[in-house]
Amino acid sequence: MTDEKADFQTFPPVPRVVTVAGTALELTPIRLGELPRLLAAVRPLAADLSAEPDWFDLLARHGEAVLELLAITTRRERAWVNDLSLEEAVTLAAAVFEVNADFFVRRVAPAIQGAAQRLAPILSAGTMPSPGSSPPATATPR
Repeated sequence: MTDEKADFQTFPPVPRVVTVAGTALELTPIRLGELPRLLAAVRPLAADLSAEPDWFDLLARHGEAVLELLAITTRRERAWVNDLSLEEAVTLAAAVFEVNADFFVRRVAPAIQGAAQRLAPILSAGTMPSPGSSPPATATPR
């Protein structure tokens, strides 16, 4: 690691302030302790994430996951998130994504795509072995 990078990492991240529903929120990158809940929330929509997500589409297709994601990343109660207008939710989602873009685009999306590529040959063969199953038996010639 270069000295410049090491020095940069010693400073806490500067929060991005976004005002939503009359509340100024200080958004910072996710913290380690938030990771398990965040990964569970992002899993259903990870394959649909891109560098410029369509938040309306994501809300339509993965509404519960997006709302949970917003609650976790804003460190607000889910009830507060649920009361946002659609426009406020999209504004907030875009800001959260921007603050955490490195995590979503460089970590989550490639991991999901890699898993999909590894599973593609199995799925295209039409069979999915169950864990612990043995390979099919073959008849031995007599």
